[in-house]
Amino acid sequence: MTAPIYDIPFSRADGSNTSLAEYAGKVLLIVNVASKCGFTKQYDGLEALYRSHRDQGLVVLGFPANDFAGQEPGTDAEIQDFCRLTYGVEFPVLAKITVKGPHKHPLYQALVEAQPQAAFKPGSTLLSRLGGGGVAPASGEVSWNFEKFLVDRKGTVVGRYGSDIEPQDEVIVGTISRLLSI
Repeated sequence: MTAPIYDIPFSRADGSNTSLAEYAGKVLLIVNVASKCGFTKQYDGLEALYRSHRDQGLVVLGFPANDFAGQEPGTDAEIQDFCRLTYGVEFPVLAKITVKGPHKHPLYQALVEAQPQAAFKPGSTLLSRLGGGGVAPASGEVSWNFEKFLVDRKGTVVGRYGSDIEPQDEVIVGTISRLLSI
C-alpha cells in the first residue's frame, strides 16, 4: 500500500506527467523555489545536500512558484536553464506550480495539511518582516519561497522548515541522516 501523497500527479518541466510514486522509498526534500528571491542562493545548499546524500536515497525536488512578489516569472525552460547554468543543479526541478491560495496545487495542499506549521530559526523575524510588507502568510499557507517539506521513505510528511532555515542547517541535515538510516 502506498501513501496517498504518492498518488498526486504533477508535471515535469518538459510537460510530461509524473507523481511522487516515481520516488517511493526515497527520502524527499520538497522545496518551492524561485530564481529572483533573496533565498535563491539556497540552490547551492540544496544541490550540495542532494549530491552528498543521493546515493543513500535522498531526492531534492524543486517546484518553481511565482506566488511571492513575482519572484519566479520565467518559463519552465528558462527556469531549467537558470538552475543548471547558475547553480549547477542536478536535482529534479519540476514544472511551475501554485503553492498557495485558492489554486494551490494538490501536492502542496497535502503537504500543508500534513504539516500546518513551519519551523523557523530561533528568534526568526522572517514572518514579522513579511507581515510588515503586507504579505503575511494566511493560516495553512506556505509563507515564502524556499520553504521545505521533508517526506520519509513511507511517504509521510515529517517536517516543514521555513525559508530562513538553510538546507545545510543541522536540523535538516540531522533529520535527513536519521531518515536515511531507517
